[in-house]
Amino acid sequence: MSAVLVLNQNYEPLNVCNARRALVLVDGGKAEVLEHAEIPIRTPNRLFPRPSVIRLVYMIKRPRPRVRLTRREIFIRDHHVCQYCGIRTRDLTLDHVVPRHRGGRHSWENLVSACRGCNHRKGGRTPDEARMQLRRLPSEPHATSYYLFHQYLESERFQGWTKFMPDWQIRVG
Repeated sequence: MSAVLVLNQNYEPLNVCNARRALVLVDGGKAEVLEHAEIPIRTPNRLFPRPSVIRLVYMIKRPRPRVRLTRREIFIRDHHVCQYCGIRTRDLTLDHVVPRHRGGRHSWENLVSACRGCNHRKGGRTPDEARMQLRRLPSEPHATSYYLFHQYLESERFQGWTKFMPDWQIRVG
């Protein structure tokens, strides 16, 4: 089944579900269809227009989504740039600003991208001790609708979703 964008009552993107789940929500009166896909859903007796975007009738309160702390996400946050020398490369390592053996945590605020040379030069010291300066202080990035749904939005099939993603239009335009 195809993917369906689920919007909150205030048109904020919530998640993506399959067309079957979307039809159950619409049929149960819990959601309304805002956009239809081209290909209908066929049953033995009927044809149903396939939803592409639905909006929930009631407001769903949920915690703000967070970006997962992974190696890949650290590199994306730092734009594949070494945070010490500024070189742009795909051959990066992770560096703990305050080394773990000194009580540094494995967190967004303590991890940065570093080229192999800078990471080796810094070693098990803090940037001050190694006389190295960070180009930008590390922080946790915000989970935008681009982050949450970009794998769908980059496909031609889901171009109708972009009008419901305000920060996606900023990236494209």
